[in-house]
Amino acid sequence: MLGGIIGDIVGSIYEFNNIRRKDFEFYGKQCEFTDDSILSFATAKYLMDRSQAPAHYYVDFAKRYPSPMGSYGNSFVRWVAQSTKDHIQPPYNSCGNGSAMRVGPVGWAYETEQETMEGAKESAECTHNHPEGIKGAQATAMAIFWVRHGKSAKEIGEAISQQFGYDLSMSVEELQRRYSWNGIDGTGNGGICQESVPQAIICALKATSFEDAVRNAISIGGDSDTIGCITGSIAEALYGIPEDVYAKGLSYLNDELRTLLGAFEAKYGSGRMS
Repeated sequence: MLGGIIGDIVGSIYEFNNIRRKDFEFYGKQCEFTDDSILSFATAKYLMDRSQAPAHYYVDFAKRYPSPMGSYGNSFVRWVAQSTKDHIQPPYNSCGNGSAMRVGPVGWAYETEQETMEGAKESAECTHNHPEGIKGAQATAMAIFWVRHGKSAKEIGEAISQQFGYDLSMSVEELQRRYSWNGIDGTGNGGICQESVPQAIICALKATSFEDAVRNAISIGGDSDTIGCITGSIAEALYGIPEDVYAKGLSYLNDELRTLLGAFEAKYGSGRMS
């Protein structure tokens, strides 16, 4: 699951300062993990424990890490503030891409398509119960699942287009020209699943390596840390994470998160290259 975390870290300094090229310093100055990583770890903790519903883990991690770089979305902040240990607030019908950026661990944790689809839905719907919010999480998790079970990038692209209706036909170069926080050609919203998850998937499937995938994700602009997180989570499974890139990504985490990562990878596996 470190692939998504690395994508988040690399993209953290470009979220509000988009860059339109791939030849940037990979781990730039002042980059760090954001809310995307924190909630991905909350998903991982849920999958390790399963003692409560996912919502309890999101509230717990958000309250213990209240001010990450980039900050949480406004609706999520209100949801957390109004939730308590014994009373979780109802979901707020979001289709934001937060459901997809935190779902990466689900793609590693199950051994059937049905379980993966259900696990992604469960991780999303406690906040992002809009159909597009659930779909974005499911498409991301399924991409990881399919890689783990032998599908090629081409086959995954075809399966995602068929099952989820996402248009994955654009090239990375075209996205660099046309994509932004305002969607394709400035006509939408790059912060919602339906206008950022397909783009993130393209960046993973049309890469040549893990690092190239993350560079693709950052170079198209928009919500750079979240697109980097979604892309990185898929690219880890597709290409593997080189040891030096893995070790540097690990160095940004505190002891609690490193321990959780180690336990998760020991149980469910990872794309770390030896």
